[in-house]
Amino acid sequence: MHSPTHSPALRPLPVLLVLAAVLLLTAAALVVAAPRASAAELAPVPSFGADPGNLAMYEYVPDALPAGAPLVVLLHGCAQDAAAYHRHSGWAEQAEESGLALVYAEQSRANNATGCFNWFESGDVARGSGEAQSVASMVRHAVAEHGLDADRVYVSGLSAGGAMAAELLAAYPDLFAGGSIVAGIPVGCATSMVDAFICMNPGKTQTPEQWGDRVRAKLPDGAGLPRVAVWHGTSDTTVAPANGDASTAQWVNAWDLPTTPDSTVSLPGSTTAEYYGGGAGDAAVAYFSVSGMGHGTPVDPPAGCGTAGAYFLDTVCSTGYTAQFWGIGGPAGGEPTDPPTEEPTDPPTEEPTDPPTEEPTDPPAGECVTASNYAHVSDGRAEHRVGNAYALGSDDLLGLWNVAVTTSVTETVPGYWELTPGGC
Repeated sequence: MHSPTHSPALRPLPVLLVLAAVLLLTAAALVVAAPRASAAELAPVPSFGADPGNLAMYEYVPDALPAGAPLVVLLHGCAQDAAAYHRHSGWAEQAEESGLALVYAEQSRANNATGCFNWFESGDVARGSGEAQSVASMVRHAVAEHGLDADRVYVSGLSAGGAMAAELLAAYPDLFAGGSIVAGIPVGCATSMVDAFICMNPGKTQTPEQWGDRVRAKLPDGAGLPRVAVWHGTSDTTVAPANGDASTAQWVNAWDLPTTPDSTVSLPGSTTAEYYGGGAGDAAVAYFSVSGMGHGTPVDPPAGCGTAGAYFLDTVCSTGYTAQFWGIGGPAGGEPTDPPTEEPTDPPTEEPTDPPTEEPTDPPAGECVTASNYAHVSDGRAEHRVGNAYALGSDDLLGLWNVAVTTSVTETVPGYWELTPGGC
């Protein structure tokens, strides 16, 4: 464990994150930046106040931005920098379209050799110290310098940046009205580098209440809670999808909400949005699960939302839907078009043929199946709610919804499955 004031030689070198860094760097130079709608540019801010975490600050302020505009703070992933995240993530376009100021915190290689935010070091995620304090200083500087709305400040990050965003939301709920955790890690998952690798993959098993306790342990006395959006790809092999489930369960529990979403909506890019504590416009927590997507920030270049590249994946405009969830913007291209004005053609006049007279045979009663919880849900033996799997019919808790947890269930009557503790 280290303090931000330690010399570079004392900083740990995370081996697994080095591999991620190599992958990130191989494709980053191949992507061309999208055109900007104004003459504004990403600019460094040499002095912004107390900087115990030794971070760099960059800002993007659209031309003629009105006073009282919202602010979004952005945290890049490992081996990235502020310029790369600004170029590809879609937040530059969102800032122009919705009238937002952007601040990017950039990690120093003296802090972390692979450019990752140190979300697993207690000295860097605690309120008033390390990297967390540096980001807080950036927020206060930008709000004062540009006359921004201090009640509409948000933070979002990818991977290590997403994990750090989660920590900031718990440490500074008075500073951030909301946040977005993209392919990140639950609050309080790791307290060391070794711990961090376990959190990344396969992830840690905790109950929703235990996860919620991690948030409550960090909250300042009397503080409210921020609105939180969680984004994760179901095929992420760098940061296991179980982390998206756990982050959602964590914040749903912290808000003391029911584990069943108030609404579930299908979005473009094979994305499912679950809203807890209200509908899409007023929910406290939202979980955006992108089917088949790997590790990265979801973007939608055809819609004018970011540019594709290494760890910027052409699926859905996560920036737009996140801004919409926060209430400060929306997806590029606006709302869906009106339904077609033409009347549908008349239904066919012929009656359908009679159904087969033979009844389908029932599955054998008493069948016992041992499989991963992910497979149980996929095959209709269980359902997925807030990161956990529940047996269909009995509603028995099977545990975390992922491929790492294996359980046995028995179909006692057709369509009614029960947990079989002793196995098949």
